[in-house]
Amino acid sequence: MNRRGFLGLSGAAALATGLAACTGSSSSDRAGGSGTGSKTLRLFTYEDNSTIDLLKAQVKAFDEKNGTTTTVDSLPGSGAAVYPDKLRTELLGGKGPDVWRIWGGQIGAPFVDAKQAADLSAFYTKFGWDSKLSPAAVEGMTFDGVKGGVPFIGAGIGGWYSKAAFSKAGISAPPKTYAELEAANAKLVAAGITPASLGGKYGWDIMRLFEYLLEVSAGPGLHDKLLVGAESWDRPEVVTAFTNFKKWQDQKWLPEGAVGLDPADVENWYVQGKAAYTLTGAWTEAQGIQAAGKKSEDFGVFQLPTDQSQARHSGFVEGYMVNAKSGNPDMAAALIDFLIQPASLEAVKVTNAIVAGAEPDKAALPLSYEWSQGPGKQPFYTIQDQALPKKQADQYFAIQSNVLQGKTTPADAAKKMQDVIKAWKK
Repeated sequence: MNRRGFLGLSGAAALATGLAACTGSSSSDRAGGSGTGSKTLRLFTYEDNSTIDLLKAQVKAFDEKNGTTTTVDSLPGSGAAVYPDKLRTELLGGKGPDVWRIWGGQIGAPFVDAKQAADLSAFYTKFGWDSKLSPAAVEGMTFDGVKGGVPFIGAGIGGWYSKAAFSKAGISAPPKTYAELEAANAKLVAAGITPASLGGKYGWDIMRLFEYLLEVSAGPGLHDKLLVGAESWDRPEVVTAFTNFKKWQDQKWLPEGAVGLDPADVENWYVQGKAAYTLTGAWTEAQGIQAAGKKSEDFGVFQLPTDQSQARHSGFVEGYMVNAKSGNPDMAAALIDFLIQPASLEAVKVTNAIVAGAEPDKAALPLSYEWSQGPGKQPFYTIQDQALPKKQADQYFAIQSNVLQGKTTPADAAKKMQDVIKAWKK
């Protein structure tokens, strides 16, 4: 896909978010072929443990309707640092799921480039997906003109917080400026509360903080250019972002030992009363707040303040791909079509869908609805582990980890990031 086009995705796309057996093989490398006509399918996903049974129930309903048997396997919590490699290993080994969930951008692109993912253009026509899905989100799953995936989520990252924690620290309202956010952090620490529950294991979770700080220091125009290698990372704005990144740890605005903490363990600390807020997407209302038996009214969400004239947040798209060697690509595509129906998305508690008619229910998911009608309509910058290819993202994660551990200075980190981007551009 055109990377600049993906970086231009607007908030309109964010209105809304098995390993046991081989697939049959087919001589065709594109969708629409008959394959072997297998009635056995596999779906590989990273659905959260709190909602995986809801997804399996929808898949079971599909099977009962179509006479298929579909295995659902999930690898939750590891994010883009682990899941794509596990999927790639399966595919290279001659095995792999018929359908898999994947992120857009530079995470999904390699599967299309390697012709492991089928061209779904024929199925877009068959199921009318173009008229049902956000055009910007479809672009996020289109790679060099090939519709390699079917998006169903357009997610934005915001600040999800505990009203009780803010009240205890004397914070009357969410921050509107970066200075106010720092002041709120200081108040929370003084009240004995860890401000931001972020984990550094795998790199992608704590990355959300750094990319936000880069948006603050660089601004939208420069930030976008940095992500495509159009400007050097060895510059004052990047040094400032890394300096502030280290400051968040030094001031105890992050959990102790954040670098080694698993996001799956710490993201819900704001729900459990162990921290004040986290940086995450609307899925946390169903998977974090409501799954814990808490009331949405006791929590809130706000757009992280950047002090820029154009208010943006981090965002990304997610969707499904079909194995180019699926034994039954037609049935695999039909499974996707079933799973992206508004009723299915509602049943699985998808809170940031980009499918027409699947917007968050105001009564059931009031915070997700609030986000979708406010910050969710704002433009977003591409989340960095989608903007960068896997190799460069892993190097970037190592650099940010070394900054927090004091092994690399902010200035050296900026220089090393430029080396990473320069090597990628070559």
